[in-house]
Amino acid sequence: MVTGLPTDEGFRAMSLVELVTERLRQDILSGGLAPGDRIVEEQLTRRFGISRAPLREALRLLGQQGLVEHSPRRGVRVVQLSPTDVDELFELRDVLERFALTVAMGRQGLDLAPLDLALDALAAGADTTDELAAAEAHRRFHLALVGLACQRQLLLAYEPVVEKLQLYMATNLNREAHRSSPADGLRRHRALRDAIVGGDLGIALHELAHHGARQFLDT
Repeated sequence: MVTGLPTDEGFRAMSLVELVTERLRQDILSGGLAPGDRIVEEQLTRRFGISRAPLREALRLLGQQGLVEHSPRRGVRVVQLSPTDVDELFELRDVLERFALTVAMGRQGLDLAPLDLALDALAAGADTTDELAAAEAHRRFHLALVGLACQRQLLLAYEPVVEKLQLYMATNLNREAHRSSPADGLRRHRALRDAIVGGDLGIALHELAHHGARQFLDT
């Protein structure tokens, strides 16, 4: 039996692989496992009380999500990007988001429901100090932001960038919550949403550029 996991109906419906994947994902995004940390299979099979087969499948799925990397010589480790890679990925994310906003705000009848749902989830995470929920809501917000452009190929290009950055985005969000206030980040994301509704592209791009995407990563 996997230890430390709820046994309610929602979790019973999940497979053993899904349970282990979710627990390890939580460990990584919450900082319990840091970038570069080695993942030792023997320790995890004992911790979860499982065989190697479901654990390895869980690690494979985490690799697809951009959270762990497999190396013939180094084994499995939490993904660790170089500072240059992080800079380049955030710059690429910014370029794609700016383009998405430019396209979206030239259209009529924007569907803001996914954006609003993500904001509601961000607010709930801030109220309960649930860092994992906040990180997931933050990721959903940015996907919804790019989704406003209604361009399938743009979203397909954007999603892998966010996957590679999700650990660093979560780290930035967690540090802000501890050093400042979760309400500050929520306020900035709401300001971006309101700027989009206001219809002024210049203001929306300004809010996007100043919404604190990585301000706590280098401190």
